[in-house]
Amino acid sequence: MAAYGLYTHIASNKLRSMLLLAGLFALVYVVVYAGALVAEVVINGNGTVAYYLSHAFHDLKVAAPVATVVAAVWVVIAYFFHQSMIDAVTGGHDVTRQEQPRLYNLLENLCISRGITMPKLKIMESPALNAFATGLNPRQYSVTVTTGLLDALNDKEIEAVLGHELTHIKNGDVQLMVVAVIIAGVVGFFGELFFRLFTSLNWSSGSGGSWSSGSSSSSRSSSSSSDSKSSGGGAVIVIIIAVVLIVVAWLMSQVVKLALSRSREFLADAGSVELTKDPDAMISALRKIEGRGELPGATSAVMELCVDNPREGFADLFATHPSVQSRVDALVKFAGGHDPGRLPDPAEETDEPTAQVEQQDAPPPLRHGPCDDADGSASPPPVSAPSSSGTAAANPMGNPMGPWGRH
Repeated sequence: MAAYGLYTHIASNKLRSMLLLAGLFALVYVVVYAGALVAEVVINGNGTVAYYLSHAFHDLKVAAPVATVVAAVWVVIAYFFHQSMIDAVTGGHDVTRQEQPRLYNLLENLCISRGITMPKLKIMESPALNAFATGLNPRQYSVTVTTGLLDALNDKEIEAVLGHELTHIKNGDVQLMVVAVIIAGVVGFFGELFFRLFTSLNWSSGSGGSWSSGSSSSSRSSSSSSDSKSSGGGAVIVIIIAVVLIVVAWLMSQVVKLALSRSREFLADAGSVELTKDPDAMISALRKIEGRGELPGATSAVMELCVDNPREGFADLFATHPSVQSRVDALVKFAGGHDPGRLPDPAEETDEPTAQVEQQDAPPPLRHGPCDDADGSASPPPVSAPSSSGTAAANPMGNPMGPWGRH
């Protein structure tokens, strides 16, 4: 679907997102098929590769309804309780207008200006600079802001961050991201389950070898040696296939989450500028948040919902958010904003006060004589005014002789 403007980009992004979510749900059945392969090896360790593949496919058809029900139950639980689980992890709590009049009024004004349903407002006690939106329906929508963000940003910058989160809600990003995290959690759950099953297997190195579990290894290793010699290697190949499928399914689930998150941050920044009509405020807010958004104790699933996720993967390949620099560049290029430049890193900011304290605690310089002031700096020697009796003529240098004279 071709995109020519902001709204067509949003529509195109939603279509791609639905396709990605369908593929993400299909990964659940890939993991179930990998588990069926492992189960077939456990049941019969002397089959051929074709035997395992065909029987595992039959097991998949039998187990598919069960897997669908489990995934659906998982989604239902998350639908009703995901906000409670997020609040339990982050410590966020609801606030009213009386408790946070500044923040509440900024959010309410934005919602009124565009006819958006007012979401719940939550505060998280944390020095980190970050915010995130959650919810799967209008009754559940909420925006959580850290106390560190309130202290560090001015009203215009906070309004820009709130506009960013409201755009996520308005564009349906929050629902898609929550569902993506839930389904990816299902894939991870099944993957871990089958990995644990795989690690509990024992390899019997008898004639040809066979896979078995626990105490049944001795009885299974005594099966016909001719069958083991001809087909025992098929179990090893199938186990390798199952492990590869599980790893690929997990990697693909992460890639889908990244694709959903990365593509939406640019649109949310643009939506914030559309709401506030102030691209400079969004740029300034991003520069202040940059490198200061790590929520202590928060899981990766929560960090993926935030304005900025400073967590980066291998070679930035698994970073859930585009870099702040690329987002600022987009706002400068397409919204006409002005970039004040990157702020000093938090580590540099903490080092400067330390250096100043050390300089203040340093002992004063030693005083070398009566000409030194209290601050340790030497005063110039006093010069006597020439008298009418001709003292200046007696001393052509103009300085008095003795211990106070120039040396």
